[in-house]
Amino acid sequence: MFVPLGMTAYYSLTRYTGFGRPRFQGLDNFVQIGSDPLFWRALLNTGVFTAVSVPLSVLGGLGLALLLNRHLPGRGLLRALFYVPVVISAVSAGIIARWIFNENFGVANRLLGLLGLPEVGWQTSGPAALASVIAVQVWTSLGFAMVVYLAGLQGISGEVYEAAELDGAGRWRVLRSITWPLLGPTTFFILVYMVITSFQVFDVVVIMTGGGPQNATTFLVNYAYDAGFQQRRQGYAAALGVVLFAIVMVLTLLQWRAGRRRDLA
Repeated sequence: MFVPLGMTAYYSLTRYTGFGRPRFQGLDNFVQIGSDPLFWRALLNTGVFTAVSVPLSVLGGLGLALLLNRHLPGRGLLRALFYVPVVISAVSAGIIARWIFNENFGVANRLLGLLGLPEVGWQTSGPAALASVIAVQVWTSLGFAMVVYLAGLQGISGEVYEAAELDGAGRWRVLRSITWPLLGPTTFFILVYMVITSFQVFDVVVIMTGGGPQNATTFLVNYAYDAGFQQRRQGYAAALGVVLFAIVMVLTLLQWRAGRRRDLA
């Protein structure tokens, strides 16, 4: 792990095409990143994608876990069905999603038509394309959050709930004052994991939209891949990788500090 990280840091300071010897040029790549409008667009897209998909995945996973932690008929089957998207490969998920959101014969527009709603240009409208990618991300990550939350719920002692019931606490009060605080470490783990994975999203975007339309779904990883392997600017792509690493590290540290502050409180 450390060897590729070190090589990336070195190449980020060079002009390198993947052939021949890299030429050292200091911080020129990072200066160029600062004035690159496509980088800022990719960063904005990634930020919006993360800010929307992560809360939806976390809250949806918690809701499913609370529901499927009860004694319901077919509970095991339901858990398995919700977890299936997690084990599907990203390429398979992208192919399925591309079929669902196809503008001409896709299931999404068919359903909208049945409801009397206008069709959506999932491939030609930037906001719609971004929304479709977010929907797929939430679909493929709900099961993971559900399973981790189920483990957290089953680790809470039943005596705590019995004491709350004797005190006359309702379901909402129990959820707010007991379940949610005790799931703090679980939520912290899920948040960190999902923020990192959302910044690394790649396969689904390539299959579904290819970064379009008009770079509306170009994310940082896609942009770095395009710069390194399509444009042969591997030094610049390495610099993009270093910037992405720094952003994810800062976000992780901020979440860690917030989690520690909450635990100490």
